[in-house]
Amino acid sequence: MKKKYEHIFSPLTVKRMTMKNRIVMMPMGTNFGEQNGEMSFLHINYYEQRAKGGTGLIIVENASVDSPQGSNGTTQIRIDKDSYIPRLFMLCEAVHKHGACIALQINHAGASAMSSRIGMQPVSASNIPSKAGGEIPRPLEKEEIEYIAKKYGEAAKRVQTAGFDAVEIHAGHSYLISQFLSPLTNDRTDEFGGSPENRARFARMIIDEVRKQVGPMFPIILRISADELMEGGNTLDDCLEYLEYLQDEVDIFDVSAGLNGSIQYQIDANYLPDGWRSYMAKAVKERYNKPCISMGNYRNPQVVEDVLAKGDADLIGMGRGLIADPDWVNKVQFGKEDDLRKCISCNIGCAGHRIGINRPIRCTVNPAVNKGADYADRKINKPCNVVVIGGGTAGLEAACTAAEVGCTTFLIEKKPYLGGLAAEISKIPDKKRLADFPNYLIHRAGKLHNLFVFTNTDANIEMVKSLNPDIVVNATGSNPLLPPIKGIAENVDKEGGKVFSILGMINQVNEYPEDLKDKKVIVIGGGAVGLDVVEFFAPRGADVSIVEMMPAIGSGLDPVTKADTTSLMKKYHVQQFVKTKLLEVKEDAFVVETPEGEIKELAFDYGFVCLGMRANIPILDQLHAEFDGTDVEMVNIGDSVRARRIIEGTEEGRNILNVLDKRGYLEKRGYFSLS
Repeated sequence: MKKKYEHIFSPLTVKRMTMKNRIVMMPMGTNFGEQNGEMSFLHINYYEQRAKGGTGLIIVENASVDSPQGSNGTTQIRIDKDSYIPRLFMLCEAVHKHGACIALQINHAGASAMSSRIGMQPVSASNIPSKAGGEIPRPLEKEEIEYIAKKYGEAAKRVQTAGFDAVEIHAGHSYLISQFLSPLTNDRTDEFGGSPENRARFARMIIDEVRKQVGPMFPIILRISADELMEGGNTLDDCLEYLEYLQDEVDIFDVSAGLNGSIQYQIDANYLPDGWRSYMAKAVKERYNKPCISMGNYRNPQVVEDVLAKGDADLIGMGRGLIADPDWVNKVQFGKEDDLRKCISCNIGCAGHRIGINRPIRCTVNPAVNKGADYADRKINKPCNVVVIGGGTAGLEAACTAAEVGCTTFLIEKKPYLGGLAAEISKIPDKKRLADFPNYLIHRAGKLHNLFVFTNTDANIEMVKSLNPDIVVNATGSNPLLPPIKGIAENVDKEGGKVFSILGMINQVNEYPEDLKDKKVIVIGGGAVGLDVVEFFAPRGADVSIVEMMPAIGSGLDPVTKADTTSLMKKYHVQQFVKTKLLEVKEDAFVVETPEGEIKELAFDYGFVCLGMRANIPILDQLHAEFDGTDVEMVNIGDSVRARRIIEGTEEGRNILNVLDKRGYLEKRGYFSLS
């Protein structure tokens, strides 16, 4: 019988490496490494989870070939000494026993390193920072270039010795090789600058050194930014030209995109469709007839199959998608697509944690990045009734988790549907991917025979008491914050009015014209909610302004979203007012005070008050009054504690396990946290 996804699940052999399917886990930094640069056991568990989940090839995050000079990140792994081989060998053993192949990416950060971490001035092709506002690097001398090329070769030999199936050389994403390849960061006039051949010379030296060390039958993967997607940077055509000087010893091209300055295309923004970069891999494959990896927000298995079937790529790379669901491959292979926990490309727990604030990675939709679904193996040892009030993402996670370990669980939701604020926000066209998470949770809840859901039901004390709870979880979410400013109560979300909250905007999102070039839009609030409104109206041609009381727009956003919104506001000439205070809301104007103390009236056709959200706790005090001092445990989670992001609510929902443990309802089986 013909397989549903025959192209995904056909093997591919490259030299001595045979991958059992076409899904590749892309290399992504984790901040799981030890302080000395060694692979940690947390790391090994993390990669083994993805191998166990069916992934065909795992490419491990970048390892430094020359530390400290070339190191990137706070806890980057290293491969510049033999002492790192034993732990890496253990990693390969753990992955291989599940039938997966494994490669290691080797790298030198160049100007993307930070002097505060490496203790010296970063180096590069030229004295040009790798990103706007970055440190000025020192140009490398020819002898240093030759030395670094040899370090790549030595590192590759260690990769082979440790038991990996292939080695990947990172030549993209604003790291050192990329800094030589790109005209944006290379203005040298010697044999390493100027023409495409000269700019490719350093990469050529590295590939030759690697091949000399690993021999003819060990696969070499080259990761490239096929289109740098920046003005003055390499285009796809430019890349195809310089690859002429590199391609002969490369076995697989890992076809990525973007630089530090276009990170929203390197770590894909959430509105970019599944497989949007596949044309790049297709172009490289057609020119050089080498196997190519395509990546770019792949979540839908049918899109993956279609790209492979058309021959646009030979392998499909998934990064964040496998953080979100380590079992993506097995679920697709064995007919459990409905159970997929798809990445929503929010970039908060992965890029935001690691790049933005130097934390280890986490995931908005997967509260157990390292443990997987092991928690469900534990079961309650005595009857337990759990009542969850609020069917948003936090409440759904708590209810599903409690039911999965055996609790009789009741979920009460006031609205006629589940999903909470995430379901509402996903109605904005560019945020539609967000709906995948509440939809996953709703599907998960629907499979649990011991989870009883009441929608269109306003929870009250009598109802909660009637369910004989042992644990009550309050997850009633948040509402738009409307502070006591003159005119807000009278004008926001009024029928026939022009002033809206984010929920008011969403309620009529399909009614706004596509062409708004004669309309003036003013948004009060420069956080994530306000920027959602800007992103909706600016591309429709509206004259958009955003007003923020703090010194900067987008404070606290992850680096990908911040780069994308900054680019969008520049492209559409969005006027930004910072350090500007809202004084009054009129029916067709906002009265504000500028940093200089000037009072201005900003007229609009559409006005939006997006000052964030605040906790909604309609019966929390009554719940405490009823149950405090009894054997019933009361827990408040998610936005009803205070308005935050989905990631915190998901984590707190899963933490129902800790409450069950504390109250003695769970079997004692040595449950411990690895994440």
